[in-house]
Amino acid sequence: MRTGNEPRTARSALRARFWLSVWGLVWALFGTVAFALAGRHGWAIACGVLLLIVTIDLTVVLRHIRQGPHYQPGPGIPPYQPPDRRP
Repeated sequence: MRTGNEPRTARSALRARFWLSVWGLVWALFGTVAFALAGRHGWAIACGVLLLIVTIDLTVVLRHIRQGPHYQPGPGIPPYQPPDRRP
């Protein structure tokens, strides 16, 4: 049963986001260089913007990983507040 506070209690798999960002960084860099060499400047700019976004995401993920673990509830604590009554 959902209570509506899931966005506040959501957790992120930072290692998975890190590797997906690295994968996106490699492909965006490849696309930028390939399109620039092929003379497709519009696509090269689009890939360059994507490269910038992926780089920003990667730095945010690395910053969160370096901050270390924050409070994580144990296995006995549910990830949301249980409802007061059941239907």
